Amino acid sequence: MNEKFEKAVSLLKNAVKYSHLDNQKHIDFSLVNAPHLDDYKKAMVTVQKAVQDGDITQDDLKKKLGLI
Repeated sequence: MNEKFEKAVSLLKNAVKYSHLDNQKHIDFSLVNAPHLDDYKKAMVTVQKAVQDGDITQDDLKKKLGLI
């Protein structure tokens, strides 16, 4: 992966939240301060594009993000 992808993953890890309702982790943008929200959205686009391009699988991305 490239540096832009790794920075996006690192940023998104800050928005991972454990849900007590369904006992699983997810990305929650409500944890992000408003001035930084656009950065997180761009990071999400970056990682999802990597999945679409076949650079990484969805499961591998979830592992990198700490979701599974």
